[in-house]
Formats: sequence, structure tokens, C-alpha cells
Amino acid sequence: MTAFFALTTSLLWGLADFGGGLLTRRAPALTVVVVSQGLAAAVLGVIVVATGGWSEAGPRLWFAVAAGLVGPVALFSFYKALALGPMGVVSPLATLSVAVPVGVGLFLGERPGLLQVAGIAVAVTGVVLAGGPQLRGAPVQRRTILLTLVSAAGFGTVFALITEASTTVTGLFLALFVQRLTSVATGGAALWLSVRQGTPALPEGGFARSALPALGFVGLADVAANGTYSVAAQHGPITVAAVLASLYPVVTALAARGFLSERLRAIQAAGAGLALVGTLLLATG
Repeated sequence: MTAFFALTTSLLWGLADFGGGLLTRRAPALTVVVVSQGLAAAVLGVIVVATGGWSEAGPRLWFAVAAGLVGPVALFSFYKALALGPMGVVSPLATLSVAVPVGVGLFLGERPGLLQVAGIAVAVTGVVLAGGPQLRGAPVQRRTILLTLVSAAGFGTVFALITEASTTVTGLFLALFVQRLTSVATGGAALWLSVRQGTPALPEGGFARSALPALGFVGLADVAANGTYSVAAQHGPITVAAVLASLYPVVTALAARGFLSERLRAIQAAGAGLALVGTLLLATG
């Protein structure tokens, strides 16, 4: 069950990143984040009311609030790093986010077996290579590296926090709703400040009609990924769930290959293969 839900997380996050990347080519990244998360919050609100999730309110929701505060900071840092530096450097470095939940799992006493340790090493190596690390070119700015590391730490922290935010399915819906409300409030405040400084909030001519379903998909896929990761981490070792969930860059690369006809370099193809081998080792270990 852990492997299934963690791999589902990778699929959802990979597709959400791909969709978000396409949308930010036409609209400001901050606007894409706020609108997509707002749509997701609206859907979650309906689900919470329908399932009676409010009855699960308790102290654990503070973990969801914290995740909602950290998430936008991580996402904004990630987009800023992509704007400043080469994706071939930023994307692999961002996968270091897996270190946070894995560290938490080890701190809590989890001790993966030898086969799982090998799977973790192979999978992480594959994810880094699948990102297409650039071994040549101009030096990367220190600011880009710093922003990428901030985003990685933030994403990893959200991984760990959302796992602690609930223990039941209805509680998970409520936790995700609170997380998204907090994210929208935080992102909305940042967007307001950005507009006050003269940055346009909308693309020229506004959003096309086709953009709204796409924004909804990105937001809902991100929410669903948080949910499936929480389930994976609660039903198995956090170390395994975190590594399998971090395979999303492979999904993004394959989506770009399928929909945009982007060719994978040999190093990326090798990385995808290693990630698959590592996944099999983790699943069978």
C-alpha cells in the first residue's frame, strides 16, 4: 500500500508540475499558484462539508497551518530559482527535499533493510540524473543555489508536516482544506504586495477560457498528491514513502517528452531507468 500511494503521489506531482510549468509561460507564477490553490480549496471545502470533516478539528490542524505557510515560500523560491538559473541544475537540487522526511523517519527510529537502503540510493541517483544535470556551461549564481536549497527544505518540510496533520480520512480532507486556505491567504498577500509594486497580476488580455480547467487540474492534482503521500507515510516507513514520492521529476520529464516532444538526453533516460530499478528494490524490500 505504501508503494502504491507513494508512486501515485509522484504521478500527481509530476503532472501538476508539468501543467504549472506550461501555465507560467503565459501568466505570472504567483497568480498561477494562488488561483490553482484557490480552486482546490473550494473543492476541498465542499468535500469537508459533505463528509462532516469539521468534527475532526483538533490540535493536529496546526501542522496543516504550518504546511500552508511553508508551501508557498518553497514554491515561490523554486520558481524564482528556475527564472535565475538553468533547470538542469535547479531541478535535480530540488529533489534534495527527500532528505527532510527521510531524516524524520530515521529520527523516529525507522531502520530500512539493506535492500531498501540500496533502493533509496539507486532511486535518488536516478531522480537526480533524470533531471538532466548540466555538467558544462557558465557558473550558477549563489543566489540560485540558495533559493533552490530553500525550496527543497520547504518541500521536504511540507512532506513531514502533512503526515502529522491527520490520522483519519475525513481528518485528512480537513487538514488539506486548512493547508490550502493558509496557502491562498499567504500567496494572496504576496500577490497583493507584488501588484502594489507595479507587477501585473494577469497576462495581457487576461486568462483564456481553457486556462481555468488547467488551473483547476494543477491545484487538485497537487492537493491529491499531498493526500496520497500522507496515506503512504501513515501506512508504511516514511523513508520509503518519501523516496518513492520524490520520483515526480521523472514523470514531468516523460510528460514533456509525450506532450511537447522534448527529447530525453542519454543521462536523463539512464536516470529514469535507475529510478525504476530503485522503485522495484524499495517495493520488494
